[in-house]
Amino acid sequence: MTMVQGTFDDLGTPLSSVTFVVVDLETTGGSPAECGITEIGAVKVRGGEVLGEFQTLVDPGAPIPAFIAVLTGITDAMVAGAPRIEAALPAFLEFAAGSVLVAHNARFDVSFLKAAAARTEQPWPGFPVLDTVHLARQLVRRDEVPNHRLGSLARLFHSRTTPDHRALHDARATVDVLHGLIERVGNLGVHSLEELLDYTARVSPARRRKRHLADDLPDAPGVYLFKDGHGHVLYVGTSVSIRTRVRSYFTASEHRRRMGEMVRLAESVSPVVCATTLEAEVRELRLIAEHKPRYNRRSRHPEKALWVKLTVEPFPRLSVVRAVAADGARYVGPFGSRRAAEAAVAAVHEVLPLRQCVERLSPTRPRAACALAEMGRCGAPCTGAQSLEQYAEVVERAARLLSGGGRELLVALQERMDTLAAAQRFEDAQVVRDRLVAFVRGATRSQRLDPLARIPELVAARRSVTGGWEVVCVRHGRLAGSTTSPRGADPMPYIAALRASAEVVSPPRAPATAATPEESEKVLRWLEAPGVRIVDVDGAWTCPVAGAAAVREELEPLEASRRAAAGFAGVR
Repeated sequence: MTMVQGTFDDLGTPLSSVTFVVVDLETTGGSPAECGITEIGAVKVRGGEVLGEFQTLVDPGAPIPAFIAVLTGITDAMVAGAPRIEAALPAFLEFAAGSVLVAHNARFDVSFLKAAAARTEQPWPGFPVLDTVHLARQLVRRDEVPNHRLGSLARLFHSRTTPDHRALHDARATVDVLHGLIERVGNLGVHSLEELLDYTARVSPARRRKRHLADDLPDAPGVYLFKDGHGHVLYVGTSVSIRTRVRSYFTASEHRRRMGEMVRLAESVSPVVCATTLEAEVRELRLIAEHKPRYNRRSRHPEKALWVKLTVEPFPRLSVVRAVAADGARYVGPFGSRRAAEAAVAAVHEVLPLRQCVERLSPTRPRAACALAEMGRCGAPCTGAQSLEQYAEVVERAARLLSGGGRELLVALQERMDTLAAAQRFEDAQVVRDRLVAFVRGATRSQRLDPLARIPELVAARRSVTGGWEVVCVRHGRLAGSTTSPRGADPMPYIAALRASAEVVSPPRAPATAATPEESEKVLRWLEAPGVRIVDVDGAWTCPVAGAAAVREELEPLEASRRAAAGFAGVR
């Protein structure tokens, strides 16, 4: 099985490879704003081994209170020749660079270090911070220790160093406590830095107890399905590592309220291992469409996609329909909502005097004209004022628009927007702009999907991160199968096996593909990604050079202005 490169968050950082710098400070008091540091001690560890130690006394620039001197054993005479914090802090920051800071009661130590950095105008690196006292409160019971102070925990974990309020000694004892706590949390399935940091955050015990649902899941790319006690699917997701991703739902890294509710209801998780990331993404879409899980917000109703159709009748018109039929009509889309589809229709009506009435007209039975004809927005074929031949010229222009001639629409509507803007009718100009954007989006989709829908089979491949090949077989825009070939192996036998075993897909009615629009667009994005090679294609994979996609590039400034306006309105 070929592994796929994942994100840092998905894969996690194994604790064995994390560099921890365990630090302890001695100070002249408890307030970082008013008191100074008198000693810094730190131990750098990774994988259970000590990599180095750092220790320095620090001249706080003020007398050390007597009770502090008695507690720590550090006197004014001892720090008289020591470096000031301006010199000691940069040395410590260099020692700790690139590490995770660990301290017992980390809030105290880190607050002093940050205050010192601010006073000396040193940039604070923003270390990840782990607090052993907070972690111990979650892992060590009160029947094991009387309290969670460093001395008590050091005795519990048989530390080789007894803490005595000297910075390096206390840091060494904290190292042993850290290793003891990591061993305990490892038994609970926490094996990465991200999981450890999440474990120390605020997560309800009930939620954390469900971590066992991820125990037997595969560390492989694929899809996971959360199910309730009755076997109903609650949520479907995908990841390059199913086990790691599912574990994150039981930690503080998952802060979505609806996901917290979903986890409370979940009683099991079912994995579906996939050969490639594209297969995982496609299977996720199909499973969401099949089960319609209540905690998935997107992709639940692909059947609600709409198309704009230029009807086939004596006097054709534009109609919003739910499916592409084998009727010889021209279609554009799909659109994600009726509002978008109707906006696209309105964009065409802004430019062409197509009739907008819904009745079927007869060239031999005239009827009264509507208001649009009186306004000059329609040639009034219903009254006989426009012949079949004259109306056919308008229909031919509409057909060109739907087939890729979007520039005529762009030029006409830009002129319309300029006219409205000059008249200070900015809201009307915005409506025209939104209609144009809606039409071009739908036309771009159909012009990209149509060629793919007509191709009986397309096989493509790209290099996997392990050195082999990811191979996909696409039939009529539907992912029919995928596989991987190992590093160094001849990929052709794997490709032959994939083609022989791939799903049989019946031809669709183009421009609709044999899959949902969202699936076909995922396939297209994969095929168009850098490094993808076409192995074989049965047919022609083309797209109009001056089609809607080219027009959409010119529309980018318009869309950017729309997004900016929406953002401005949202913060007012």
